[in-house]
Amino acid sequence: MDAKPTVAVASDHAGYRYKSAIISHLMKKGYAVKDFGAYSAEASDYPIWIRPCAEAVARGEYDRGIVLGGSGNGEAIVANKVPGVRCALVFSDETARWGREHNNANCIAIGERTVAEADSLRLVDIFLTTAFDAGGRHERRVNLIEPTIQHP
Repeated sequence: MDAKPTVAVASDHAGYRYKSAIISHLMKKGYAVKDFGAYSAEASDYPIWIRPCAEAVARGEYDRGIVLGGSGNGEAIVANKVPGVRCALVFSDETARWGREHNNANCIAIGERTVAEADSLRLVDIFLTTAFDAGGRHERRVNLIEPTIQHP
């Protein structure tokens, strides 16, 4: 990807602080970012914020999505319910890189309660700058995920 990808970001209350830090970080780097909420740390239900973000990525309005919560697990589940989204739960440099290289993830989930803030910014950078290892076994496997593919 030559141009910087456009990025959709969403969180619930438990990921709100990191969401704000990630948006600021990305804007300083020149990314076009859309904030899908939550807009405060007041308790809220994560599907309300995560689904519209994932749907925007699936429609092609944004190249990538970043969803945040306490653990990131529920957010990844919601995002992955949207056809066309491949959301990887990331918690290390390797999981962020492999999500892109091996799975062509177009979305990542990060847990604010499981990853240090500085690490979350690095994971986002890795996710946004890593290319999919197209061709070969990884592309074949990703193609098997899509329900419209006829499997042998």
